[in-house]
Amino acid sequence: MPHAVSLTRRLLLASAGAALAAPALLKGLTAPARAEAPSSAAPLFHRLRLGGFEVTVFSDAAPTIDGPWPIVGEDRPKAEVEALMQARNLPPNRFSPGFCPVLIDTGRERVLIDAGNGADGFVPKPAGGRLIEALKAAGVAPERIDVVAITHCHVDHIGGLLADGGGAAFPNARYVVGAAEHAFWSDDARLGAEKGTNELNSAVLFRRVAPVIKERLTLIQPGDDVASGVASVATFGHTPGHLAYHVESEGRRLLVWGDCAHHEVASLAHPEWSALFDQDKAQGAATRARVYDMAATEKLPIVGYHMTFPSFGVVERDGAAYRWRPEPATSVQ
Repeated sequence: MPHAVSLTRRLLLASAGAALAAPALLKGLTAPARAEAPSSAAPLFHRLRLGGFEVTVFSDAAPTIDGPWPIVGEDRPKAEVEALMQARNLPPNRFSPGFCPVLIDTGRERVLIDAGNGADGFVPKPAGGRLIEALKAAGVAPERIDVVAITHCHVDHIGGLLADGGGAAFPNARYVVGAAEHAFWSDDARLGAEKGTNELNSAVLFRRVAPVIKERLTLIQPGDDVASGVASVATFGHTPGHLAYHVESEGRRLLVWGDCAHHEVASLAHPEWSALFDQDKAQGAATRARVYDMAATEKLPIVGYHMTFPSFGVVERDGAAYRWRPEPATSVQ
C-alpha cells in the first residue's frame, strides 16, 4: 500500500519533535455567538463506500454562528476576512460549521471517530449533541460501537462520550486517545486557564470523561493502528496531540482530519492565518499547510469535522493556496 506509507511518512516526519513543543495558551469562545439551531428536518447521517468499508458521517450539530473571523484569521483585520467571504459570494460574518463524527464499519469492527458535543459541548443539547439520535437513525445502537477513537479532547469532540446519566455513552467500546493529547489534558495546569476559555472548559469536561473511560482506554502514538485499516496520523498544533485517522480498504483511501480546518473557505485559502482555537498557532498553521499539500498532491478524499455536512470532499490547489470541493458521493473511486 505505497500511498498509505507515503502519507504516514510525510506527516510523521514533518511532525518529528513537534510533540515536545510547548503549547501556547489561548483565549477562546465558550459557545458559538448568536447560534441558531438547524431545522429538525435536517439530515442526520450520510453513507458512502470505501472499498469493503462502510463510512457514515453524522451531523451532531449544524448551527449558524458569527464568523469566520475571529475563529479563522484572528491575526488579520476583520475586514480582510469579510472581503474574502464576499469575494466567494458568502455572507461576510455568518457561517454554518459542521460538527461531524464518523463511523467506519470495517466488517469486523465499528470504529467511531469523535463523539460530538453531548450535553455540555461547544454546541450543547438541544442545538447540538445529536450523535446518539443520529446513530439510531442510521440503525446503529450505541452498544454496538467497538472502538471510539478521539482526534483531540476539545469539548465538541468528547462531550458525547458521556451518556445523559453520566456513564459511558458507548458502554462496550474500547477508547483510543493519543498519548500526548491525554498527557496534556491530564496536567492540572490546564485548570489554571482563564475562566470562560475553551481550554478551561475542555479541561473540566476531560476530568468528567476520564474516569468513565479509564478502564477501557488505550493510549497511542502517531502511526499506530486503532483497527485494521484505520491508522493514526500526527496533525499536532490545534492541540498538542491532535491526530487524524487514515482509512484504507481495497486500495481506496480516506483521511478523517478532525480540526485541520475550521472554515472550508478561509482555512484553505489562507492556511497561514491564525486559528482562534489552536493551542500552538505556528504549529497549527504548519500542519494545515502540510496536510493540504499532501491531500491535493495525493488526491486524498477527506472528511473534515467542521466542513458543511456531509463534510466529505477533496482539496484542490488554487494558485498558491487551496480550495475545498465538496463531494457528496456514495463511494470513493
